[in-house]
Amino acid sequence: MNKFLLLLMAALPLAGCVTTTPPTAVHQPMTARPEPRTAIAPSSGAIFSVASARPLFEDRRARFVGDTLVINIQEKVQASKKSENKTTRSSDVDVSVPTIVGLPFKGAQGTTLAASGTNNFNGKGENTSSNDFTGTLTVTVIEVYPNGNLLVSGEKQIGLKEGEEFVRFSGVVNPNTITAANAVTSTQVADARIEYKANGFIDSAQVMGWLGRFFLTVLPF
Repeated sequence: MNKFLLLLMAALPLAGCVTTTPPTAVHQPMTARPEPRTAIAPSSGAIFSVASARPLFEDRRARFVGDTLVINIQEKVQASKKSENKTTRSSDVDVSVPTIVGLPFKGAQGTTLAASGTNNFNGKGENTSSNDFTGTLTVTVIEVYPNGNLLVSGEKQIGLKEGEEFVRFSGVVNPNTITAANAVTSTQVADARIEYKANGFIDSAQVMGWLGRFFLTVLPF
């Protein structure tokens, strides 16, 4: 038992130094290497080199797996919802027992019973949400679809004293929306997934411990 406690106490400082990468929902992998191309024999002595030639009218937009693309993140979402419900229900019941000669329970004859009930319900709800996210991120083409669309994914990791910040993006880009500067706006990307997460002691302090989550799940009240 004493050995177990010593091992546990020795592992606690190590656990405090370990930083975990936040989970992500963007398309995987978040980067890809370019596909190998057939080697071309260099020219001998000529000014024009076949190995390094580029067509005069060809731009440098992303087209193949491994090419990079600049994403201008410009997301602004505003939503508002308001609802109000009101219901009213009332009922009255009157019952009287007639007086009839020859029936049993003569003491109950001539009795009058009355009952009434009222039910009121008032409910109001209002929800307002506003999100604004701007920035620039360079992603990599990880797949080219048969119709020419590009599946891109990428991550930017920023290390700070308090921890690390992760900016992640993935989505499907139509090559026709890519500008001459090899950039596209996030609002023009289909199936876009944008994440801004961080790790460190500040983020860890905002997360409920596993024991607290356990009791929160099993307790019936």
